[in-house]
Amino acid sequence: MTNSEIDKLINEISKLPGLGRRSAQRIVLYLLKNKERSLLPLVQSLQEANQKIINCEICGNIDTISPCSLCLDVKRDRQTICVVEDLSDLWTFERIGFYRGSYHVLGGSLSAINGIGTDDLNITKLIQRIKKQSVKEVILALSTTIEGQTTSHVIADKLESIEDLYVTRLAQGVPMGGEVHYLDENTLNAAFQSRKKI
Repeated sequence: MTNSEIDKLINEISKLPGLGRRSAQRIVLYLLKNKERSLLPLVQSLQEANQKIINCEICGNIDTISPCSLCLDVKRDRQTICVVEDLSDLWTFERIGFYRGSYHVLGGSLSAINGIGTDDLNITKLIQRIKKQSVKEVILALSTTIEGQTTSHVIADKLESIEDLYVTRLAQGVPMGGEVHYLDENTLNAAFQSRKKI
């Protein structure tokens, strides 16, 4: 392809998660064939999102206001903070709708390979927030990957010195409706180690 503008657009769209070059080409062709109906509204929406959407100064969520609408909601339990790695995790909890406390978005998990250390995550802000708000429980809702588990342990260690703070994490193991013979060894081991009396 010789048209540098089209090629540049394909390259930018192919950088989006889950899209390869062929998918990006199909999207670009669709947008260019339907400029008035699809391309121009998309450009306008992207420009508005860039101008109006900001990070919440308290929890790290995104919204058009800071503090965000979740932090401003007086019906939410401010004595409980659910710590998540990313916005998609927060959105999952909100979509399901059973949790009515506060959130704290770390912005990732610790990873020596990717060069992400404690200073790269919102851990210091979390600790300041816990002390300021007199938080009673911190729920570590991080992934069960090595990085997620390491991050959970580091945060738990840092929170150990705070009095009257209950630190919990999500249960791990056999999923509801899961059959034991289909589980991988790590999931089965986590379930076995986390067993409790019935």
